[in-house]
Amino acid sequence: MAIQLFEHNQRAYIAVEEMLANVGKAAVIHPTGTGKSYIAFRLIEAHPGAVFLWLSPSDYIFKTQKEALEQSDPDMALDKVTFFTYARLMQFSREELMDLDADYIILDEFHRCGAERWGESVQALIDTHPDARLLGLSATNIRYLDNQRDIAKELFDGYVASEMTLGECIVRGILPKPKYVTTVFKYQQELQRYQARIDRVKSPAMRDIHEKYYNALRRALEQADGLDMILKKHIINKKGKYLIFCSGYEHIQEMKKLTAEWFSSINSDVHAYTAYSSDPETSMAFQRFKADESEALKLLFCINMLNEGVHVKGISGVILFRPTISPIIYKQQIGRALTSGDSSTPLILDVVNNFEGLYSISTIRQEMDEAVCHMKENGEADRIVVERFTVEEQVPDCVRLFEQLQDSLSAPWSHYFSAAEKYYRENGHLNVPKNFDTPEGLHLGQWLCTQRALYRNDRYHLTTEQISRLESIGMQWQRYDDQRWEVNYEAALRFYETHGHLRVNARYVTPEGIRLGRWITNLRQKYHAADAGTSLTEEQIQQMEQIGMVWDEAQAQWQHHFGCAAEYYDINGNLDVPISYTAQDGFALGRWLTQLRTARRGKRKQRLTEEQIAQLDSIGMSWEKKGDAAWMQGYEQAKNYYDEHGNMDVTTNYKTKDGFALGKWISRQRYAYRNPGKSNATLSGDRIRMLQNIGFCDIFLPTGTKR
Repeated sequence: MAIQLFEHNQRAYIAVEEMLANVGKAAVIHPTGTGKSYIAFRLIEAHPGAVFLWLSPSDYIFKTQKEALEQSDPDMALDKVTFFTYARLMQFSREELMDLDADYIILDEFHRCGAERWGESVQALIDTHPDARLLGLSATNIRYLDNQRDIAKELFDGYVASEMTLGECIVRGILPKPKYVTTVFKYQQELQRYQARIDRVKSPAMRDIHEKYYNALRRALEQADGLDMILKKHIINKKGKYLIFCSGYEHIQEMKKLTAEWFSSINSDVHAYTAYSSDPETSMAFQRFKADESEALKLLFCINMLNEGVHVKGISGVILFRPTISPIIYKQQIGRALTSGDSSTPLILDVVNNFEGLYSISTIRQEMDEAVCHMKENGEADRIVVERFTVEEQVPDCVRLFEQLQDSLSAPWSHYFSAAEKYYRENGHLNVPKNFDTPEGLHLGQWLCTQRALYRNDRYHLTTEQISRLESIGMQWQRYDDQRWEVNYEAALRFYETHGHLRVNARYVTPEGIRLGRWITNLRQKYHAADAGTSLTEEQIQQMEQIGMVWDEAQAQWQHHFGCAAEYYDINGNLDVPISYTAQDGFALGRWLTQLRTARRGKRKQRLTEEQIAQLDSIGMSWEKKGDAAWMQGYEQAKNYYDEHGNMDVTTNYKTKDGFALGKWISRQRYAYRNPGKSNATLSGDRIRMLQNIGFCDIFLPTGTKR
């Protein structure tokens, strides 16, 4: 039975076949949930004699795709499809890549190929298979936080067979129209903090004005239902499955404590699962959540593990408890509830009001408007299923009242601008921490954050004059945290370009005064604390890995030290490194190798792994003391001479054919024998016996003496 494609995927498939035939490469950019993988499966089905290589970010993604395929077409054969993860591909040598057979190469989630190390291995695969046709699948071709790189241009030369936005898919009815609900939960949490600020105001007249706005906001919030009532109102499917995205492990635990309070009125039986592993396949909680078909309300609290390529059947909605500026993550999170062919109306409950991100619900509505106009202009008005959908705001005036209170608690705009202007004259920038106050008590950091938020808001804008005045004093519209990341990242990039690595001392400060060592150390700590919640985004991790970041510092040190040893071996053909030898970058290579030899003999606490020993053996490591190795070299030379000539009648100046000063070496042994304790070359009993056992007794007599 042939694979039956939805109409939009059938059109895309036809375009893919045509483009592959003409130029040999094609990209498909369709939103999450539209069934992109079936386009690739249809291509495989149409070319039964061809060999396919399929690359994906994880084994689990391909596994779930195969399971879905087996349900729709159990007879389809995939015996000529070889699957690799991008990480596995990195381990192939160029020769091994050339040995791979491939008529077609499929790059799933191809935007991930923008990461440096993954991208290099993918490019190497493409270079070694110039005749293979290349198909890419992704929900986005833009790496938003990586200088807006367009991976479709980089990998496919801009050959895009089919592209649809999330908004267009909703307009065409390919994806269901969501029920998008925002809450005042965020503002309720902020209210107490603002009361404390009002209490600190010394002027009674100013305090009265602030209280007026505060009370207006408080009354509006009092009219609003609590989050438990909001959930009860909008969670229609009382035995449905809901994904709850949190910001980290601690946040998950905090949210789970409120489960009974928030959800028990919906269904007395609530099954709460926690999944925060980066690999869904390894999470037993995730598997139990998928299999749960009980009458209970099913909740999966998670961080990022369901962002990409992972689909769960029967999701009734998602609840967003984590703000994100990443367009990719935002689209992937809400995409968990949107599935092609599903006629239901999924719930997207935005608790933290993700309005300030680079991509938000307002962007989706803009995409819908553009799709509607385009379809009408092209005579497709009859194919429009949904023109718009509303965002249900619990208290529509709440944002306005909140902004009024913020403005009230601030001095007039011009007053704050003057403070910002003064800060700029003194410091040359406006990279002001959020909690920064001027000596006069103005909350300048908070004010600048508010201006940036207003600049990005599609409802409440700064005036053109205000924008112009702020830009005249160097205003950057990114959040301060984003600016700080960029400043530190640029410093790390410069260090990498100069030194070729990021092995930075924890106390290292750049000439510009950036504490780069401490920043990189903090990044490693955040990365390894991922199970307890990390503030590093996927894009940030990829950015750092592209410039040589190694997250395991001990492993990074080993790689550096071994690299210095390997370089010495490549140049000299041995590891007879003087103990005082220092590599070009200042690393004490001679001392390090001496320490390793001592450790191998069990005389240091440091332990070498079998892998490390094997690595050093591969470049000629001698584990004896350096003096032992040198003596054995001389002994072997003496033995070779004796085996050839039957005597040791050599002059002091005698050298072997390969230039070894054998005469001087024998003289040193004679001196060491006659003067025990007076030479660094003192002969041990074992060495004396070794020499005597092979007939070299004469070397202990003065030259010319007869026995």
